[in-house]
Amino acid sequence: MIRGLATAMLMLLTVWPAQAADCVVILMHGKWGGPKSPHLKVLSEKIEPVCRVEMRNMPWSRLRNYDQTYQDALDDLALAVAQYRQTGSKTVILAGHSFGANAALAYQAAIGDADAVVALAPGHSPANMYQSGLSVRAVDEAKSQIAAGNPGAKVAMTDLNQGERKEFELRADILSSYFDPTGLGHMPGTVARFKRPTPFLWVIGTQDPLFRQGQAYAFDRAPNTPLNQYIVVEAGHAATPEVAAGQVVEWIEAVAAR
Repeated sequence: MIRGLATAMLMLLTVWPAQAADCVVILMHGKWGGPKSPHLKVLSEKIEPVCRVEMRNMPWSRLRNYDQTYQDALDDLALAVAQYRQTGSKTVILAGHSFGANAALAYQAAIGDADAVVALAPGHSPANMYQSGLSVRAVDEAKSQIAAGNPGAKVAMTDLNQGERKEFELRADILSSYFDPTGLGHMPGTVARFKRPTPFLWVIGTQDPLFRQGQAYAFDRAPNTPLNQYIVVEAGHAATPEVAAGQVVEWIEAVAAR
């Protein structure tokens, strides 16, 4: 027991050097990535002098392959947020890159207790996948299995990530939770359903496929606050967190100083 406690303390000291004790950023990686995502390394290092950073292994990682529903993933985040508050964190920020950004938006719509939301090169567009025909058969079959009382039935589908495709076989309830075109993954819908006005930062690169959709796609649907900000950088989808790191940290400092 003592050895385990000592190991846990060492891990905390390793991950969290001296930072502002009352501020934490939960930073989530993109689709098929992981908590050590190279796309987030520079940004996390720049945030750390301002706020603690937790890099989570999310269900859409290359290791987990959608092993729980979207709502269950958000509930796990809610437990983490509550634990940070119990240990003295006054400001808890939900941030993410690509699918991680999608999750930060979904969290504020479904749970709603984050103090700020950062969406970096937001990704995962189940509505577009469905409208293009890519996910129609899988989503419709998943919904039919759920309606028939078989949420655990396996359904095959093709996933899409920045032009790359990958085959999965998922539980019907898990598949539906992530790929329903009007569900938790639909960013225009989740932004519009933020449970309360929340400082909201949206960062997009000029070479990102979503850039052409502009602010009206989702950002403008959020409840307004004085700290809401839409930032455009000269970057592609993957490089956006690194290119925008300085601006993101300045925004986080402003949120933490409130």
